[in-house]
Amino acid sequence: MKAVKLANGIHMPVLGLGVFKVEEGAELVSAIKEATRLGYRSIDTAAIYGNETSVGQGIRESGIPREDLFITSKVWNADLGYEATLTAFDESLRKMELDYLDLYLIHWPVEGKYTNAWRALEKLHQDGRIRAIGVSNFQIHHLETLKKTATIMPVINQIELHPQLTQKDLIAYCTKNNIRVEAWSPLMQGGLFDNPTLQEIATRHGKSVAQVILRWDLQNDIIVIPKSTKPHRIAENMAIFDFELSDKECAQIDALNQNLRVGPDPDNIDF
Repeated sequence: MKAVKLANGIHMPVLGLGVFKVEEGAELVSAIKEATRLGYRSIDTAAIYGNETSVGQGIRESGIPREDLFITSKVWNADLGYEATLTAFDESLRKMELDYLDLYLIHWPVEGKYTNAWRALEKLHQDGRIRAIGVSNFQIHHLETLKKTATIMPVINQIELHPQLTQKDLIAYCTKNNIRVEAWSPLMQGGLFDNPTLQEIATRHGKSVAQVILRWDLQNDIIVIPKSTKPHRIAENMAIFDFELSDKECAQIDALNQNLRVGPDPDNIDF
């Protein structure tokens, strides 16, 4: 699996398996085992997903050595704060039965809370319990606020990103500040599969619309974590390294932007 080097020197796979909205149980365990069999090495979960126990089981049953995997989780809004975040991290590790995480993120930038939570992430990193720390759903002004007190800056900003929400200004800021961008909901939860422009490009390459979107991400240096539990979809999402989009095709996809979100607006969160 192709990987990129994060600002702190560790390597992260460019493609991972997302497990948002996948319930605990056999289906999730099976999906992780199938994904790792196909070559996936990155798994992205979060405390609020309520499935960390099954993620841990899938990891153990995969037979892949722990050091060959890249495991991400996130601290939820209710647990933001120095001591609360430390406790939440311990709970995530306990559920997954892991000794460490490769990446831990603040899930949402709750005003007045995320700077103290970030101090906790810095301590966990310094103690060797997390290999890399980052954020999710942070806008430029959230990152600027963090910069005022942080001793370590995030190496990842995981954001909603797809052809109808390209977030070019935020990407440019992150790139300038050595923060890698990772896309959640890269396929807009299936909302782009009927798009004529994407269908035309997909037909030209003999690929699916999903594969075209994921390839567009890769060519823009975006890390992707498409979610699926279906074996044929997991395999399809992996088959994006054997073709290339032209500059013109990438520009056509960029032009689909409508600043349209399927998830919450990070500046207006009340959860």
